[in-house]
Amino acid sequence: MKIQSNSVVALTYDLYTTENGEEVFVEKATEEQPLVFLYGVGMMLPKFEENLSGLGTGDAYDFHLAAVDAYGEKNESSITELPADMFEGMDKPEIGSVLPLQDNEGNQFRARVIGVTETGIQVDLNHPMAGQHLHFKGQIINVREATEEELSHGHVHGADGHEAH
Repeated sequence: MKIQSNSVVALTYDLYTTENGEEVFVEKATEEQPLVFLYGVGMMLPKFEENLSGLGTGDAYDFHLAAVDAYGEKNESSITELPADMFEGMDKPEIGSVLPLQDNEGNQFRARVIGVTETGIQVDLNHPMAGQHLHFKGQIINVREATEEELSHGHVHGADGHEAH
């Protein structure tokens, strides 16, 4: 079976970015712990899926995504300062730490601490991989049709479709 909308895809990947002109390894999914997802329902980066379209079990892939097609360019307006009184009674976060935050509508997101002053904590709300070009290399392990239950739930129930909830 070839990858198409509403198929369940299990794959391996090695992910690299480029820093100072050098390719740097970021993370991987292995045959023992593959990435398994429902294709075509908006779970993955659109250009990631586009590069996998039509591949089948056993096929290898190797492609690059420009930052704009991955997590976007870094947006300088997404760097802000949180008032120090938000952290009263707590240890001030360290530079590089990640803070779990929530907006007024209950949406959860993360902010990376980039500075600490007496008056506040400077945070970067950009995705950690914003501004980075991505390089994926891997292999398709399995492609199958999604079950009706998976389609109605909008997510995969395991590589073989039988994961308990």
